Amino acid sequence: MQFTKGKLLYDNPLASAEHIRDFRLEGDACITFPRARTRMENAYERHEEEALHANFVLWCDHDFPDSIAVSWDFQPLTDAGLAMFWLAAKGRNGEDLFDHCLKPRNGDYQQYHHGDIDALHASYYRRNPGEISFRTCNLRKSYGFHLVCQSGDPLPDARYALRPYRIEVVKCGPHVRFSMNDVVLFHWVDDQKTCGSVLTGGKIGFRQMAGLIADYANLRVHAVELTSHSS
Repeated sequence: MQFTKGKLLYDNPLASAEHIRDFRLEGDACITFPRARTRMENAYERHEEEALHANFVLWCDHDFPDSIAVSWDFQPLTDAGLAMFWLAAKGRNGEDLFDHCLKPRNGDYQQYHHGDIDALHASYYRRNPGEISFRTCNLRKSYGFHLVCQSGDPLPDARYALRPYRIEVVKCGPHVRFSMNDVVLFHWVDDQKTCGSVLTGGKIGFRQMAGLIADYANLRVHAVELTSHSS
C-alpha cells in the first residue's frame, strides 16, 4: 500500500499556550511549555493518580476530512500511564464533537467508548500496571470497545527516550496505518461489517492516563491519496 501526501491542512508547533488556544481540554491536566513543547501531566497528587478523573483528553477544535496523515513528535518523560491518539471523532448521529446535545465528558474512558460518540483510538506507550511486561500498540473502534488491530510497541522507557519520536497515523477510507519514525507498526483495513460502517472525518485529540508526563510538538495534518494497494 502506498499513500501520497498532498496539501498541508494544519501545521502547529505546539510550542506555547498561544498554539493550543484552539484546543479543548476534557478532564483536569497541568499543561506547560518547557523546551518550546507542549508538556502534559495529570493535575492531581500522586495518591490520586489512579482515580478516573485524573485522566484527560485534549482535543484539537478543527474538523478534518477523511484521507489525512496526522503526525507529531512524542517524548515520554515518565514510565507510567498511557498515551492515546483519537481521530475521526464525532457524535454517533454525525453531530460535531462539541455539540450541546452530547453529554458532557471529563476524561472518564467509559464516556468515550460507550458514550454518544464514534471514534478510532490508538493507544501507545502503555505503561499501566499489568501492561508493562508485554507492551503493545492497540487500535480500537468505538462506539464499543472493539480491539481491531494490535502490534508491538517499540518505544523504550523514558530514561532511554533521549529525543522525540515521530508518530504518524494515516486514515484513508477503511485504511488506518500507524508508524513511528517511519516504521509501520500496523495497518488495518475496516471490513465495514464487524464493527459497523467506516468512520470518516471529525476531530483529533490526545489522551493521557495518570502518571504519564510527556512532551508533544510539531503537529501536522496532510491530505493523502491512496495510490496503490497490493494484497
